[in-house]
Amino acid sequence: MSKKYAFSRKLWVTGICTLLILVLVAGCSGGQSSSGSNENAGQNTNQAGQTEGNTGANSDQAATGGTFVYGRPAAVNSFDLHNQITANNAFAIDKVFESLLSFNSDGEIVDWLAESHSVSEDGLTYTFVLRDGVKFSNGTDVTAEDAVFSLERHLEVGGPLAIAAKVDSVKAQDAKTLVITLQESYTPFLSELSNFSNGIIPKDFGGVSEEEFFKQPVGTGPFVVESWDPTGDVTFTKNPYYWQEGKPYIDKLVYKLIEDDSQAINQLKAGEVDAIESLALQNANEIKEGSDTAVAENGSWVTEQIFFNTLDEHFADIHVRRALAQAIDREGLTNALTFGYAQTATSLLPTAIPYNSNDTVKALEFNVEAAKQELAQSAYPNGFSTKLLIASGNSSRAQAAQIIQAAGKEIGINIEIESIELAAFRERFFAYDFSIMINSGQADSPEANSIIAFQTDPDGFSKSYWTHYTNDEVTGLLREGQKTQDGEERAATYAKLLQILADEVPYIPLYYPEILKGVRSSVDGLIVLPNGSLRFEEVRIGQ
Repeated sequence: MSKKYAFSRKLWVTGICTLLILVLVAGCSGGQSSSGSNENAGQNTNQAGQTEGNTGANSDQAATGGTFVYGRPAAVNSFDLHNQITANNAFAIDKVFESLLSFNSDGEIVDWLAESHSVSEDGLTYTFVLRDGVKFSNGTDVTAEDAVFSLERHLEVGGPLAIAAKVDSVKAQDAKTLVITLQESYTPFLSELSNFSNGIIPKDFGGVSEEEFFKQPVGTGPFVVESWDPTGDVTFTKNPYYWQEGKPYIDKLVYKLIEDDSQAINQLKAGEVDAIESLALQNANEIKEGSDTAVAENGSWVTEQIFFNTLDEHFADIHVRRALAQAIDREGLTNALTFGYAQTATSLLPTAIPYNSNDTVKALEFNVEAAKQELAQSAYPNGFSTKLLIASGNSSRAQAAQIIQAAGKEIGINIEIESIELAAFRERFFAYDFSIMINSGQADSPEANSIIAFQTDPDGFSKSYWTHYTNDEVTGLLREGQKTQDGEERAATYAKLLQILADEVPYIPLYYPEILKGVRSSVDGLIVLPNGSLRFEEVRIGQ
């Protein structure tokens, strides 16, 4: 009998103040405190085989212990939480290190290593009280001094997910109390603290060198690195000192490198892996209807996009970008490639992120004649040739590239598709060595700024997601949105910013995909997060 994993989903359309009131009331209403408990940490909403839509493995058959094998398309090459951003590393780092705050599968901020937090009325002082009994995986107690060291190291390193708030001080008031003071208010601060990049590590790296520490990391997370091949697999064992009593239920977690999505599906069907990270949307129904397989899904913080390198003279021309945007039938592409598991994009922000303005932003419509007229206004009225870079092994993007290629041909832009291995793909776009590419933009926390800052800040780590797009008005609106408290004024700021992006198209939002993971039907308790990561703490493997 076919089995399906059922998930409840919240799609946010109002500000964080309303939507996250249980945990952000202090930040929105002044110096009230938000206290948490184990009811917040490790919530079981949106997880497979639980009381809501109990269609996973039968709990009587599922058992604790055992090894869970998870197929992933890229190897883990670093555990340095302050210097990483890509999913291959981020979703391994978050199994070892944990932050003061986190988010659940509905995208709600929850207290995590902190049992409570409060924010002063002026929005400048943030106080966190650590949970009792939290230990690192080596058995040593976690203190506020460890949190100070961790955050100060992040401030010093910066990195791709740098702390953008202007921090005045980070101090340990006592062994359990951390106080962070800002120089000026910064509305996304609580949300950004929930990022994996703000995980807590031992003070002074626990007495070893920085290099040694990240080869054998010590954290508070549910798992410990047992063995690690930076070009292959990672084996984790359960953390015997994990603060959530009795968890994780499994003894080991293996991240198995499977670079091709077709191979991953075959191994899932054969029972060689228990779940796969990369499930092509066109294969979802096949896996969902399998007698031994199922699909775990959730709404996402992801936007699939076409990115233009504005250092390329062709795509520095706004008319060229607008022409290609109007030549592509986004709705048709979405329908052809996603099989009902995605929504056509109208703006940069996914529907699950507040202030997305998807109902008001006017995206350029599909119109080939208008596209030709737009190109005629460019410096290349007779067209030109260019290359579209994609990562190999991803069938959805390969098909999207062909659709884009055909659309370009209709208006005189000859597009050659260049498909390369994923690691090489990342090296290329990190070096701005591309003209056009297909990639996804993703929020790392439930905050509009999480995507907007990464994709519009020309001075940031990625230089507007490696597009080098620069618009002073957009930059000004970005800064304004960071300082403005949640509410109508902030919504208006982001609506204006998103409309400029829709008009100038430094990137073309294509669709908002759901998060899909292929799993064996015998798996119970898998939690899918809206950033694409998984929680394995409550996983049990049935017969």
